[in-house]
Amino acid sequence: MNLPASVEGRERARLFCGLRLPDRALDTLSDWQAEQIQKGRPVARDHLHVTLAFLGHRPVGELESILGALREAAAAAGTIRLLPERYREGRSVGMLVLSDLGGEATRLAEDLQGRLEGLGVYEREQRPWLPHLTVVRFRERPRLQPPLPDLGEVSPSDAAAYHSVLRSDGAQYVVVESFALGG
Repeated sequence: MNLPASVEGRERARLFCGLRLPDRALDTLSDWQAEQIQKGRPVARDHLHVTLAFLGHRPVGELESILGALREAAAAAGTIRLLPERYREGRSVGMLVLSDLGGEATRLAEDLQGRLEGLGVYEREQRPWLPHLTVVRFRERPRLQPPLPDLGEVSPSDAAAYHSVLRSDGAQYVVVESFALGG
């Protein structure tokens, strides 16, 4: 495994696992953001993903077992079909909530979260997992009401472990390793 240079030599890394989106979907989302997101800081094209599990700062020594759990969960996953359902704003982010057609994304998230809990590296949130794409970050809610992007169904082909590097201009996400869905 090749760790990014930003991880090597450090004792802890800020990690999360997520679904990567196909280029066509990323292109459509980037165009939609440019047209519809006039306030706040749009999430960069390369950072758009669907989070499966946020682990936070973890010892780098745990990375191999985390990657193993992600590899196994991804291999067991069925075909994921996601469809934009609505735009929603939270305290500091705007997101596209996604319908999980067939429930495969939810099954993958639950499987991965269970595996990570078994390793002692993750604790589930109290609320159920919500498939979503964070598309904008802000300090004050802009109260946007954009139309949904014309994405159609989106089928991610892989899941990745990400290293989130915090910087003064926001987090930078680096893919540590990715795994095909369905083996």
